[in-house]
Amino acid sequence: MPTKQEKQAMVQMIQEKMQSSKSAILVDFRGINVAALTELRNKLRETNSEFKVAKNTLVKIAVNNIGLKGLDSYLEGPTGIAFGYDDPVAPAKVLNDFTRTNKNLEIKAGVLEGQVIDQEGVKGLANLPSREVLLAKVLGGMQAPLYGFANVLQANIRNLVYVLEAVRKQQAGEA
Repeated sequence: MPTKQEKQAMVQMIQEKMQSSKSAILVDFRGINVAALTELRNKLRETNSEFKVAKNTLVKIAVNNIGLKGLDSYLEGPTGIAFGYDDPVAPAKVLNDFTRTNKNLEIKAGVLEGQVIDQEGVKGLANLPSREVLLAKVLGGMQAPLYGFANVLQANIRNLVYVLEAVRKQQAGEA
């Protein structure tokens, strides 16, 4: 059984991770074997995310200390937390993909930028396109009017060339 100092250190660690991460996803990992859990940790590590198992009472204390409300109802049963440090969407995507092959893993809820989101919110987050795809769409939207404007300008020049060519042919036929 952990000592009081170990529990306090765990609460402190959870608080720091909650505050430094862009997102945190709570999962119920009942029925997941060690090999599958190791695979999940490795996949999360590739996205600069981290998976921690924590006691619900310690998580409750930590989130209350940082002023985060609304997570208490999700803190029942075994709880694992995936913290996303760079991309807030990455852990949600990894966990959502992992639940397709491992039906025992269940997403409970999440915290995104200090706001609690439910299971559906986490799944919606996981279904968002990647950052690169979104940036490409924005760039395409910005470029489309410029290409249209360039085509309009070219059309006038093209039409002028056609008219001049027709005039040249007409004058060549009369001469």
